[in-house]
Amino acid sequence: MTIKIVNALGDIVIDRNVVAKLAAVSAMECYGLVGMVSKNTTSGLIKILKNEHLNRGVEIIVEEDSITIDLYVIIQFGTKISVVAENIISQVKFNVEKQTGLNVNKVNLNIEGVKTK
Repeated sequence: MTIKIVNALGDIVIDRNVVAKLAAVSAMECYGLVGMVSKNTTSGLIKILKNEHLNRGVEIIVEEDSITIDLYVIIQFGTKISVVAENIISQVKFNVEKQTGLNVNKVNLNIEGVKTK
């Protein structure tokens, strides 16, 4: 699926996977985040995704004039979850809006686990 932006000069079409990868890379820059996990963890086993598959830990929901981003992550043990979560949410929202021009309505953070050292 794609996201379409219409302006006076023409149309811009952005694939959802591009936005998902951008959101995942932005999240990975944040302190306290160990990694992204697949949003389809029905088996109960959670596996941290490698760099080339980070976008599997992101779901993009397209609305009429904005998008909602759902992130599925593992947090580092010993960090304050609320501070790490706020940092990830603001970083992802800022980077996606700045680099794509899309309006990010919400960033939902789903913490799937905590990793110890």
